[in-house]
Amino acid sequence: MTLGGAGCAGDDGATTGAGSAPGSSTGTSAASTATDQNDRPEPPTADSRLHLDFEIGTLEENIVSGGVRKDGIPAIDDPTFADTPPDGLAADDPVFGLVRDGEVKAYPQYILVHHEIVNDTIAGDAVAVTYCPLTGTAQGFERGPVEFGVSGRLVNSNLTMYDRGTDSWWPQMLATAITGPLTGESLQEFRVTWTTWDRWSRTYPETRILTEDTGFQRRYGVDPYGQYNEKRGYYSSTRTLFEPLHDDSRAHPKAVVIGTRTETGALAFDKETLLRERVLTGRIDDTPYVAVADTALETGYVYANPESLSVTASDDGYTIAGAAYAADSLPLDRTLSFDAMWFAWAGFYPESAYVN
Repeated sequence: MTLGGAGCAGDDGATTGAGSAPGSSTGTSAASTATDQNDRPEPPTADSRLHLDFEIGTLEENIVSGGVRKDGIPAIDDPTFADTPPDGLAADDPVFGLVRDGEVKAYPQYILVHHEIVNDTIAGDAVAVTYCPLTGTAQGFERGPVEFGVSGRLVNSNLTMYDRGTDSWWPQMLATAITGPLTGESLQEFRVTWTTWDRWSRTYPETRILTEDTGFQRRYGVDPYGQYNEKRGYYSSTRTLFEPLHDDSRAHPKAVVIGTRTETGALAFDKETLLRERVLTGRIDDTPYVAVADTALETGYVYANPESLSVTASDDGYTIAGAAYAADSLPLDRTLSFDAMWFAWAGFYPESAYVN
């Protein structure tokens, strides 16, 4: 099927093949191309590269069309925000929350399903807030002097972004370029919290929220894949629209996991289990990790715990060595983590441990 990549939410339904890799040219000299590329702005990249279970060449070979042309799903480049929610937003609808230096924003899922990328600024920093409906992933990236767009291509059902500086292609979940001048580099990431509007606004009453004034005419409130409140359609079905890179039956394909990856490996915690048990532990290679639940936002945080310190849940937080801490501020090194559908996580990271 070719409904993927929000093809039915795009500007057109033109289906194309994987096409030429970024950086390829026709009728342009190599010297001219090199000069042009050297002058292009680049997104800021991380000091170290994230772990990949697949060779980059294999990932590139598995780029497929999502059923729309490049930018057929238009990123929001001039977002507007309000102090009150749009009329179409229910209390239990999902939003993606972001906090930085005292500034708080929320991005409704029902708007982002039609755009997938918001090129925004928060606390003076240029950022991209991204969402892939097919993999259930909301992630944030520093963008520096460039903007990101939707390539119209997918890898493992996942949104493949391109940066408008170098035209490198970045599968969202991997945060690593698989084609173009920045191939192999990883983006600088930041946390985006998947929660509900009610939970987010109660925790952060000062939040501002993305409005439907996007510059595009879309049927906001009509999700081409189903709905989250209650879960229906694609979001609850066992089916996927595209073949995963790897099949893994350890969990329901659409079960939500909270995953983290480092330079050496990946680890996933079942979200429902974490919210119930509040503390779960796992390993990446020989390093212990601990995940704790934030019951107010119904999310979780993952920390490296190399000394295997005892972490216990209390009425209002967590206790380590007799001291109390909130879920988001344990005295351990917190790793970046995000929600994902299990089939997508296991597809990209077949060697990942899974804690349920």
